[in-house]
Amino acid sequence: MNTGNALLTAAMLAVALHAQPLEEMRAVKLTDVASQVLYTDDNIAEAMDYLASIGVNAVFPAVWNASMTQFPSEVMDSLTGVPIDPQFDGRDPLGRVVVEAHRVGIEVYPWFEYGFAAWYSTADPPTLGPLLAVRPDLASRDVDGSITVKDGFVWMSGVNPEVRGLLLKLVEEVVDNYEVDGVEFSDRIPALPIQGGYDSVSVAIYRAEHAGADPPTNGADPSWMRWRANKLNLFYKDVQALVKGKDENVVVASSPSVYPWSYENYLQDARSWLDSGMIDHFIPQLYRYNYADYQYELNQAIARAGERSDEILFAGILMNVGSYVVSESLLLDFMQLNRDRNVPGEAFFFYEGLRKNDDALGTAVYDAYYKTPAIVPLRGGSDWRPPALIVNETDTGAETSDGWLVTNVPGFEGKILRAADTGSASIDYRFDVETAAWYDAYVYTATSSAWTTDASYRLFGATDTLDTTLDQTAAANRGWRKLGEVYLEAGERTAIRLTNEGVSSGDYVVADAAMLMVNRRRSPDAVFVAVEEEIASDAREIPDSFTLRQNYPNPFNPATSVRIELPRTSEIRVEVFDALGRKTTTLAEGAYGAGVHEFRWNADGYPSGAYFLRAEANERVASIKMLLLK
Repeated sequence: MNTGNALLTAAMLAVALHAQPLEEMRAVKLTDVASQVLYTDDNIAEAMDYLASIGVNAVFPAVWNASMTQFPSEVMDSLTGVPIDPQFDGRDPLGRVVVEAHRVGIEVYPWFEYGFAAWYSTADPPTLGPLLAVRPDLASRDVDGSITVKDGFVWMSGVNPEVRGLLLKLVEEVVDNYEVDGVEFSDRIPALPIQGGYDSVSVAIYRAEHAGADPPTNGADPSWMRWRANKLNLFYKDVQALVKGKDENVVVASSPSVYPWSYENYLQDARSWLDSGMIDHFIPQLYRYNYADYQYELNQAIARAGERSDEILFAGILMNVGSYVVSESLLLDFMQLNRDRNVPGEAFFFYEGLRKNDDALGTAVYDAYYKTPAIVPLRGGSDWRPPALIVNETDTGAETSDGWLVTNVPGFEGKILRAADTGSASIDYRFDVETAAWYDAYVYTATSSAWTTDASYRLFGATDTLDTTLDQTAAANRGWRKLGEVYLEAGERTAIRLTNEGVSSGDYVVADAAMLMVNRRRSPDAVFVAVEEEIASDAREIPDSFTLRQNYPNPFNPATSVRIELPRTSEIRVEVFDALGRKTTTLAEGAYGAGVHEFRWNADGYPSGAYFLRAEANERVASIKMLLLK
């Protein structure tokens, strides 16, 4: 973190007040390309631990790439015979992400990354992938009859109701089978390259609605673009109806390319989505490589989101792609601009960027902005996804009888306990339950062929009990495994008991950690107190007059920060000039609300010397002198 920023933040926090919980989106995308996170359960668990440690509160794991799912799908199995991407055969990456993310209090939004694209191919003619190989009628066609390919991606036609229906079925599978907090779509859904849509199904629909007339041969014809975009928009209408009909608390999020480029090239009609309330979270891909371009696109996105920009708009930031990794200073400049413009958070593409160079960017993000915990917006000010309650077998909350021995096998934390079939052994797990609610009960198991196939558990609810067993030999049961659901009142509660009853002769039963996670489907109204933010009093109060504060630090190298106080919403312009009066950069331009705003200038690439910062607000002007010493 920049030293100047650290000192300035410390000064602002000198006088603290009790305030409402901070609400910010702090999301990270998880891919299965150029990343190993999804490829083992241990990698997923480690990644969630790390993200929680730096203040991240949401993840968008890829679940639909190259016509294959990253979860076991009956829909795709029936259609292509490929129920899951073969790289994940025998596993359920999405299921593991949901458990491990919720364990540490992180929300999960499955990301349908490929959208209406079916495959990536640079061959001519293109290879089609597993879906179009069996259903070529779903492909989009150009006006010459060739399959639509743009930037290497082979496209289906979202005008075709069956294509939209397929993606809806996948969304339904996810929402039905996993306790997700949202679903997320990006630049390929709903979308279609403007040269596409000439497949026989799409053309037949057009003819039926236009008295038999063929569509224009020019893909950029405005009326033809609008007609196809309207058909694509039906997808979001159907998603809203489907998702909200199942669970009104599941968020529909969209991270399209920037508008209007997205419409002009891919018929992505973000304006209509926002105007019609089709999406809950708007996360445009402001993937830019310099501050000026990022600032321009952010301002455009704010204007597009309108009066709800400070509620539903979150900034998509490019952190890493290929060999490119954003610099620490530029990343922090982006994030500061988000906060100056009252944009409540961001989503990073993608996870690996946080971990490059010994976690340099992850550390910088945490030190500068994420130290104060935050809850995801639109959750009513409550901690929608509180961290799970965990009792390890050696904790005071675990009451063990005689008969257990410490076993030199790694468990969730430390080693595990083992009991033979002889005698009587039991362990009770007692939890400090904050809020009365339904909870999912889990146990952690280090599986082995030497253990029992029938470990006997009992769950204790407020009014009933549930007996169940777990095969501790099955490799598929390694890690956290759900035993059942239990309703608990607030207070100290014994919720889970494990005994050696029914263990076969010569076998062992093993005990490790146990966990309770709130079940939001059954307890959507349960309120959990979020960690509250502490804010400096001078940051909360409305200033009496327009004031430009001296930059800090000064002298500086290479970055410095300056504060501007506004007594009311104002149109402002903040510019930096060199000693000869030549403008070097514009730090801010546009409408800012009443309050204190901080702006950061990174002078990398500029020579040492005197610079002048000029701030204008509603025809009032102030300036300061700054000294760059390298």
